[in-house]
Amino acid sequence: MVSASIVKELRERTGVGMMECKKALLETDGNMEKAIEYLRERGLAVAAKKAGRLAAEGIVESYIHAGGKIGVLLEVNCETDFVAKTNEFKTFVRDIAMHIAASNPKYLTRTEISEDEINKEKEILRALTINEGKPEKIADKIVEGRIEKFYKDICLLEQPFVKDTDKTIEEFVTQMIATIGENINIRRFVRFQMGEGLEKRKDNFVQEVTGQA
Repeated sequence: MVSASIVKELRERTGVGMMECKKALLETDGNMEKAIEYLRERGLAVAAKKAGRLAAEGIVESYIHAGGKIGVLLEVNCETDFVAKTNEFKTFVRDIAMHIAASNPKYLTRTEISEDEINKEKEILRALTINEGKPEKIADKIVEGRIEKFYKDICLLEQPFVKDTDKTIEEFVTQMIATIGENINIRRFVRFQMGEGLEKRKDNFVQEVTGQA
């Protein structure tokens, strides 16, 4: 096991995501310098440094699933038009679109969620916690843990990637940056589900037959 403080320190020194930092420390028995070397060998430390670079090229991907029942439009940016046209980048973007179709994220990151929505969710989770018989003195701590799960359920970058649940979408993006050598940015997406939001008609068969008679 490695402590949260050493994981945080490695993240601050490399800019790499928390899960990748934890994995690097576990692989190197908690040795900080060896963990940094491990991340550099995998290209992740370099990828983190590229994250601030301008990404103004890219593609808009469309993906239709379940016989036309679910559709996704997704914009992903990279640095050059050359990379945007490669099969590797196009496959990556399509994988993200497929993930969105399957996992139905509501937001890209937690920063997009309004404070009102977060507070409402905390109220619901606190009431649930109390109703489960948990002591009030620890209810807030339990709620904080559950709100983290709430973020992971609805924020694209925090969701486990459907094709490899050992990594998040954010980690998948970071690995792709390391592979292609350019910054990548998932800019925006929209997911459509056929009939979503519509009130479907509920026919009363008896009334219909009576009316026809």
